[in-house]
Amino acid sequence: MPETKREAFRRLAERRTNAVLERVRVLGNLSNPYAYESTEEDVHAIFSAIDQEIRVTKLKFQNQRKREFKLE
Repeated sequence: MPETKREAFRRLAERRTNAVLERVRVLGNLSNPYAYESTEEDVHAIFSAIDQEIRVTKLKFQNQRKREFKLE
């Protein structure tokens, strides 16, 4: 029996989300001041890039839902 779209989504979403979470944890290792040196500007640039990509990705999910036009 072939995999349904929902099953494929769940399988891939779990795998990809766990991969992202692991990479975020690895990124957090850079906060160790005994091993690395960073500036507030560095940290701001990193999280600005991550925040921007998350916003773009959220919009992709939101734009998939068709909205009806209604005059109010």
